[in-house]
Amino acid sequence: MTDIFTLAHLSDPHLPPLPAARLRDLAGKRVLGYLNWTRNRHKYHHREVLDALVADMQAQRPDHIAVTGDLVNLALEAEFAPAQAWLESVGTPQQVTVVPGNHDAYVRATRHHFAGTFEQYLRGDAETNGTRFPFVRRRGPLALIGVSSAVPTLPLMATGRLGRAQLDALDRHLAQMSADEAFRVLLVHHPLHSSSRMKRLTDSMALRAVLKRRGAELVLHGHDHIHSTMWLEGAGRQIPAIGVPSASALAHRHYPAAAYNLFSISREGGKWRCVQTVRGFGDHGDISELQHVRLS
Repeated sequence: MTDIFTLAHLSDPHLPPLPAARLRDLAGKRVLGYLNWTRNRHKYHHREVLDALVADMQAQRPDHIAVTGDLVNLALEAEFAPAQAWLESVGTPQQVTVVPGNHDAYVRATRHHFAGTFEQYLRGDAETNGTRFPFVRRRGPLALIGVSSAVPTLPLMATGRLGRAQLDALDRHLAQMSADEAFRVLLVHHPLHSSSRMKRLTDSMALRAVLKRRGAELVLHGHDHIHSTMWLEGAGRQIPAIGVPSASALAHRHYPAAAYNLFSISREGGKWRCVQTVRGFGDHGDISELQHVRLS
């Protein structure tokens, strides 16, 4: 019987509660973010929701866990230590891979805190120290490729960008892996398509061109706080790109309640088989299986 590798995916925990902020910390963009949190977002992001979701995920005993960004909210210095403690409770750096989101690089003053705090969770196998994007981590049959779309932006903007250097390096990594029997998973915070100019990945077309030329088996992202599946052109086959709701959210407006993905991955007859299971909070407030889909 073919061995099955299980990859869990959650995103956008926006770790609550927000720590007390000093007046000097709330200059510039953070003022609007702080007001948005205190007047609105704190109603929907709850620590008990996040803890229950993570407990259910851990009970499924996944082989690895991918977290696609937005661990913090305003990138206050006081947010990173609690976020580090939370991530350590999810799993060890061997068990968990993380990439940053736009909230993790909210302002220029602390844009590098994420990479420094979570270095062990986003260090590539070939790196001896420091953090470099894209990074590659081999876990079982998977090649996890992490890129950073997290850049500080102007107030009211939540766009992301990879930049030419990351795109060129990603192209090289994917080309080198094309002959390997590896299930290539690209981890990025921003989706590769967005109807909002304020929230889009600005060089998504360039990223999609790399994927069309080199291929991949799966793309995982967050940012939109919704369930989503889109199919991208790859090298000879389509690539599923999967998004997931915020891991700490109550259902509100058009946003669903917290959920996570499980991907069961195996090699059969020289071809990859990938089945997606979505687990999350249902209408009755309990966590259950919401969807089961064969992707390949």
